[in-house]
Amino acid sequence: MECLLGLLKVRVVRGVNLAICDPLTHSSDPYVVLRLGSQKVKSSIKYHTINPEWNEELTLSITNMMLPVKIDSNNSVLQISGGLRQGHVTKDDSMGDAEFCILDFVETAKQDLSHVSDGTVMKTIHPEQGNCFATESHITWKDGKVSQDIVLRLRNTDTGELVLHLQWVNIPGVAR
Repeated sequence: MECLLGLLKVRVVRGVNLAICDPLTHSSDPYVVLRLGSQKVKSSIKYHTINPEWNEELTLSITNMMLPVKIDSNNSVLQISGGLRQGHVTKDDSMGDAEFCILDFVETAKQDLSHVSDGTVMKTIHPEQGNCFATESHITWKDGKVSQDIVLRLRNTDTGELVLHLQWVNIPGVAR
């Protein structure tokens, strides 16, 4: 059995200029799926928009800091078929994907930060070919918590970014 290191709270803040999946309305019905190992959590669907505002918090249990968090941005599809006008949901359209590594974040969170001044940037992650970061991102110690704001560029699509806010939660009784 794997040892629980802590919890990662991921606030899915918003999507920016996501792919248009419904050409008639020039919009989409996006939602976000986060995966970490066998865990899967999903945001609500935001209807008729390519710039959704979620501000939803999703939580992942961290047992292996080497695994990346994988993100799928999807479009909910409602198909009307047959003469009975019966609606049913079909396989959702992918609106892109991304992933980010949590190793630096978890390593920072597991340190003794009691001596660190509030608002200190502990580490900066730069966009590069091997990651999905659209802008540089800072792992920060603020208000007694380790947090990080991330803007991810979606892959396997022509357009779209996701804005996330990460926050670490220590579990009482779990050693740093």
